[in-house]
Amino acid sequence: MRKVSLVLFGAVLGAGTATVATQTHLLSSTSAVAASAETYRQLSLFGDVFEKIRTDYVEKPDEGKLIESAVNGMLTSLDPHSSYMDAKSFRDMQVQTKGEFGGLGIEVTMEDGLIKVVTPIDDTPAARAGLLANDIITMIDNDQVQGLTLNQAVDKMRGPVNSPVKLKITRKEAKDPIEVTLNRDLIRIKPVRSRTEGGDIGYIRLTQFNEQTFDGLKAAVEKISNDLPGDKLKGFIIDLRNNPGGLLDQAVMVSDAFLDRGEIVSTRGRNPDETQRFSAKSGDLTKGKPVVVLVNGGSASASEIVAGALQDHKRATVLGTRSFGKGSVQSIIPLGGNGALRLTTARYYTPSGRSIQAKGIEPDQEVLQDVPEELKGKDETKGEAGLKGHLKQKDTEERGGSSAYVPPDPAKDKQLIAAVDFLHGVQKGAANTAKSAVPNPN
Repeated sequence: MRKVSLVLFGAVLGAGTATVATQTHLLSSTSAVAASAETYRQLSLFGDVFEKIRTDYVEKPDEGKLIESAVNGMLTSLDPHSSYMDAKSFRDMQVQTKGEFGGLGIEVTMEDGLIKVVTPIDDTPAARAGLLANDIITMIDNDQVQGLTLNQAVDKMRGPVNSPVKLKITRKEAKDPIEVTLNRDLIRIKPVRSRTEGGDIGYIRLTQFNEQTFDGLKAAVEKISNDLPGDKLKGFIIDLRNNPGGLLDQAVMVSDAFLDRGEIVSTRGRNPDETQRFSAKSGDLTKGKPVVVLVNGGSASASEIVAGALQDHKRATVLGTRSFGKGSVQSIIPLGGNGALRLTTARYYTPSGRSIQAKGIEPDQEVLQDVPEELKGKDETKGEAGLKGHLKQKDTEERGGSSAYVPPDPAKDKQLIAAVDFLHGVQKGAANTAKSAVPNPN
């Protein structure tokens, strides 16, 4: 399976990152526990080791890099989702969550060391300049692309809105290389894609949870409801497959779109007074239409918050394969001009009080795809339980990953077909129940 990146898309959020709003405080707080004498002794040891490396290593080390590596090592020893982000990585993460940036609007991949266009995004500089799928980008602003990583090439193509960038491309049917100069524009990544399915069902795919997700979902529901008015609309399919997560507040808002009342999710930190509960407000965007949620082994974190909330409230039927199982929340803590920490600060719990950490959301109906022979054995994710150093749960059976394969042809997508069949056959039941039946946990 090819590695694909949206040009100027920013850093990938990783295997399901549910992040809270960026915090502005640093690491000091009134509740901080005083460091012990042993802690200070260990810090002194770190200073001794650092000084020895700085003075005696065979080559002069980059002292800044040494400090960054030490900080990152400290954080990654905690769990797989805590890490240090340097200033550039922090900016990339902010671009990712914001969902808009200055760029060209092309989806690219790397094949055999070459940067290849997957597709231009509609109504962007790349589309207007006539770039086509399978074009090979050989030069960016007179610099050779060969030898660059995919991220390095992406970085060279990003920049301020209205600034020019020159590309040289080769095209299979063109005899000579093609040179084009494009002006970067504000590119908005659409995390929501929608269509009607079977003439009477609304299909909405959420690819990530960034700042644009809820607004995109709301617009999609409204459009589908207008296109299929009244009894013609049988229900909605919300496709969260291979959605790695994103912003916690967006997961809450998306869940709230289908609920009239009740708890959506709670987050519980190290101290009992850090518990937060998020509840639904009155108003169901779909007016009680049946809902099916599709999940698989690539559905993580914020995706699992939505699936878990709608499943617990019996508002939707969850269909597919077991989700990833990431039940922790990361806070982004800026460090001035020195980047930021991504620190795991809480676990989240579904409305019924269950944690899916290293366990995942079990679908109400398991539907397996027909996986091509060449992908068999490669279609399953490790899941949270397969990640080294993941947070453990007492007295809880951990579950590994499940298949994350989705056929490119919807006609061969057994999970989608099953969801359509379910909505065509549903009269009353879990997917058609809008009222909450879940008590708040103590």
